[in-house]
Amino acid sequence: MAQIRHRVDFLVLGSGAAGLSYAIQVAEYGSVAIITKNNAAESNTQYAQGGIAAAMDVADSIENHVRDTLIAGAGLCDEQVVRTIIGEGPAEIRRLIEEGASFSENNGALHLGKEGGHGKSRIVHAADTTGEVVEETLLDRVKRHSNIQLLEHHFALELITDHHLGQHVSKVRPDIKCFGAYVFNESEDSVETWLAKSTMLATGGAGQVYLHTTNPSVATGDGVAMAYRAKARVANMEFVQFHPTSLFHEDARSFLISEAVRGEGAVLLNMTGLRFMSDYDDRLELAPRDIVARAIDDQLKTHGDPHVWLDISHKPAEMIRHHFPRIYARCKEVGIDITKDKIPVVPAAHYMCGGVFTDVNGQTSIERLLACGEVACTGLHGANRLASNSLLEALVVGYRSSALAVEIMKTSNWMEEIPDWDDSGTTHPAEWILISHNQDELRRIMWDYVGIVRSNLRLERADRRINLLYEETEAFYRRSRVSLGLCELRNMIAVAYLVIRSASIRRESRGLHFITDYPETVENERRMTFI
Repeated sequence: MAQIRHRVDFLVLGSGAAGLSYAIQVAEYGSVAIITKNNAAESNTQYAQGGIAAAMDVADSIENHVRDTLIAGAGLCDEQVVRTIIGEGPAEIRRLIEEGASFSENNGALHLGKEGGHGKSRIVHAADTTGEVVEETLLDRVKRHSNIQLLEHHFALELITDHHLGQHVSKVRPDIKCFGAYVFNESEDSVETWLAKSTMLATGGAGQVYLHTTNPSVATGDGVAMAYRAKARVANMEFVQFHPTSLFHEDARSFLISEAVRGEGAVLLNMTGLRFMSDYDDRLELAPRDIVARAIDDQLKTHGDPHVWLDISHKPAEMIRHHFPRIYARCKEVGIDITKDKIPVVPAAHYMCGGVFTDVNGQTSIERLLACGEVACTGLHGANRLASNSLLEALVVGYRSSALAVEIMKTSNWMEEIPDWDDSGTTHPAEWILISHNQDELRRIMWDYVGIVRSNLRLERADRRINLLYEETEAFYRRSRVSLGLCELRNMIAVAYLVIRSASIRRESRGLHFITDYPETVENERRMTFI
């Protein structure tokens, strides 16, 4: 029986801020389909607590924000990209407000928070639920637009390229084109072919590759893995940002305690009650995230403790409840009153600074394939993302890439010769335990060997074990029908390989990548890592 085929002008994979803001713009010029593997709101955007960094105050400037970003990026930012994105940030804030987003105010003006690495207060936020406000604002616009189809519980399996026409099979070529994607419709248990004139990868991050993460369960690196299999250029995958302060509690795994809490004066204490950040950096708790995460990791390993404390109880209780209502409520649910009690915290995988390599307009190394948001690597973040620059990037590049996509649409058509998905000779996976066991093993390997502090020995061990998981999983995949868990596992293994490979290539410590064999930053190693 022939499989279902769809044709749209613009195909969007992912429903976070990047994908939604892009979809709203291109919908004025043609038909749009948004493919999302869970509920539309389930994205990293939804869980972003801190805010959007933008120079909105007269005491601040674009130049100040650029300087702070370049310092955090440890020499690997693309300065022109930084200037473009930061320069266009205030306009995106105003656009969001016009579309209905309501941000925290102080005396009629935006309340601007301050976070680690920022020299000025410039974090536009909605209390501690900024991501939720942004996501709801954009989703509301999407759902009301007649040109946009929003398909929940649809999972993008593979990008469709020239490879599926039997061309360029063994070579990376500059003229490869993307024609859409094969998509698994969960409710119908079938694979559908979606043909598009341009395809936007906006699938978010890959935190689930690690044992401890602040990311939701959907963050399995699907976009990076698909792009890598399609032979797109991938960059800087060694730079994984670990958020220093994830709530440590068995009933609240990986709940993020926003950096804004430290911005409002919270201090870090070890289990003996000693404030320790002065031993690591003069900026104390407001040092960049990589420094704070390594400091906590050092304290845990030195003392053998399960967590450290984050304490804001010395601040007025009403201020705490007003600025951090969600954090206050979630901690209260597990018996912690943050207006009185210290908060137990540990680092957790939070953000992938590397990804599918693009320019500032979202263009990847594959024609007709764009990428935006955490899945992409534009050069903004360099070796370490400055706090709250991620939503900024998603919105600015999402808007900029829409103009490029419209131009692509005008000169493109659907590739009708694309074959249907072939699952002949396969059966439904019989043993879920094989998939779940491999997922658990993968996360433990990455946490133990490819985490905050690395070494050549750890990376070699991780590489051997990931290769075994790859061989087992690929053999299982070849004889099995498509399932969400199995495909996510394949993608997680691909991302793990890319992180390990990239970390092995970089023979220095820089930004988020700290390796004990090469503890110093080396000037002639100051270059992006490409795979």
